Amino acid sequence: MINTPITKEGIYDLLEAVKDPEVPVISVRELGVLRDVQVIDQRVIVTITPTYTGCPAMDVMKEDIEKELRNAGIPDFEVKQILSPAWTTDWISEEGKRKLKAYGIAPPEKTADIRALKGEAPVVECPQCGSKDTVMVSAFGSTACKALWKCKNCLEPFDQFKCL
Repeated sequence: MINTPITKEGIYDLLEAVKDPEVPVISVRELGVLRDVQVIDQRVIVTITPTYTGCPAMDVMKEDIEKELRNAGIPDFEVKQILSPAWTTDWISEEGKRKLKAYGIAPPEKTADIRALKGEAPVVECPQCGSKDTVMVSAFGSTACKALWKCKNCLEPFDQFKCL
């Protein structure tokens, strides 16, 4: 058991160590999956939201959060998964987007794009060379929440985090 009072801010800081198992450079907090932390009479309640319903990484994230809390000596905790409100790429922090790009994944630019309503292709910048001369190869990349793109300039394939 820990000897200092448990605080909401302390738990948020602690959970920065929990990474997305599919993109290990970004924390669950930066990804926006970590929705809330409550501390009630030294009991910790962590609320997480999946990037999409059925995301297989959520079980791993939940287990990693529980492990982090246990290792910090927090004896009484619960990790809850909620589906509403639905996760959106708007919840990815600016630091998270920067880390995605540095890792080679094009971050989502924005949720709503009028071009999609007009049937126009989105413009996605290559995370390798910065070119906007790119083309979608497949609507599904390495995971269901990513699309596979190819840069026409440097010819490198890359994933793009879909705007949701």
